[in-house]
Amino acid sequence: MPIQMQAIGWVRGGRREASKDHWGDNRCRIELDTTRFTAEALLGLEALSHIEVLYHFHLEADEATELGARHPRNRADWPRVGIFAQRGRMRPNRIGVSVCQLLAVEDTVLQLMGLDAVDGSPVLDIKPVWSGYLPRGELREPPWARELMASYWRPKA
Repeated sequence: MPIQMQAIGWVRGGRREASKDHWGDNRCRIELDTTRFTAEALLGLEALSHIEVLYHFHLEADEATELGARHPRNRADWPRVGIFAQRGRMRPNRIGVSVCQLLAVEDTVLQLMGLDAVDGSPVLDIKPVWSGYLPRGELREPPWARELMASYWRPKA
């Protein structure tokens, strides 16, 4: 069943090219589609420290979609895992999800730090980050995932 979505806004500023690491100090903004939304859509967000952003991986759209398993980042020393056990961009629907710091709300614009989306990325949804939605219980993850993420959020030296 096909599903149609329409961007609610776009990422502006920050990085222009996707890269694997050093996203923690990426400053950018989300500009809402003002033909559909007013500042009222963002009312209450100013009380939050973080938001969750769903966006579309729009760059390299001709890159083959992964439907099975692969080595994350093509590292043969890491195990082959299915696309749903990793966060690669060549996902079937090319949807990215990121929790980032909300610096300011200005009319229909959100100022952000640490969003791992590039300039021009279509934004599909914005959700508040509340403590009640954080993982409940012990978080389990494989060692390769911790290694992969070691420099992901670290600012570039």
